[in-house]
Amino acid sequence: MLSCQNWPIGICTWSLKNDISVLEKVMSESGITHLHLSLDPELNSENTDYLKAVEKHQWQPTAAMIGFDHEDYSTLETIRNTGGIVPDQFWEKNSEKILQAIELTADLSLELLSFHFGFIDDSQQKLRERVLYLADAAQRRNVFLLMETGQETALSLREFLEGLTHPSLAVNFDPANMILYGKGDPISALEILKPWVKHVHIKDARKSSVTDQWGEEVPWGEGDFDNEVFLKSLSRIDYKGALAIEREAGSQRSGDIKHAAKLLSQFNA
Repeated sequence: MLSCQNWPIGICTWSLKNDISVLEKVMSESGITHLHLSLDPELNSENTDYLKAVEKHQWQPTAAMIGFDHEDYSTLETIRNTGGIVPDQFWEKNSEKILQAIELTADLSLELLSFHFGFIDDSQQKLRERVLYLADAAQRRNVFLLMETGQETALSLREFLEGLTHPSLAVNFDPANMILYGKGDPISALEILKPWVKHVHIKDARKSSVTDQWGEEVPWGEGDFDNEVFLKSLSRIDYKGALAIEREAGSQRSGDIKHAAKLLSQFNA
């Protein structure tokens, strides 16, 4: 097992477009054995051999993940309008997919399922009811729903979670998303959200110089926060989960993932 301290190092499968042949190559060359596993190929019937390959290689998923077809990440404004479970016109379809994903997550003996809930507004009672409905379904299968960081400030997300007080809600912490969305410093955000953090993405970014425009995702170690301080902060809050490398930009994703894995494996607190 390739690890950073005692944290298993994994790959977010969608970073490599859920391509098993590419995933096989990167896993073999890097020594990584863990995955943040997208369930989309299975749920969308895109590739019925997808999960069979994961089992064949004995790769170990640390969490499951799903996305939504209607989400538009072209600009911050488009994703604000289309993201997650917020848009009413997609709620029925999305809720059905999430319930199916909860069942599949449990059937795979996994405890964690992540997805973007959308831009959180604690004043929206309808959204609160939707989240509680899904969290109740997850609790019945002993699954935690992980809310992805970035689309609101850490304080807003903490207030939302504190208001719901549901035991099956937790956080997948993505430090780069805080920068990409312009929602604050990742290291201080980690401290604010530490009671809920059950899974972490390894991703880096540079902030935008223009308000309300995307920042830029960059390879691990080339962004606007101190990666070493971030990892030391994970130690300080006694984080117990995995580190899943996510690379959603660039033309050298395989190389960037392997480079990040090497840097992580060399880290010494």
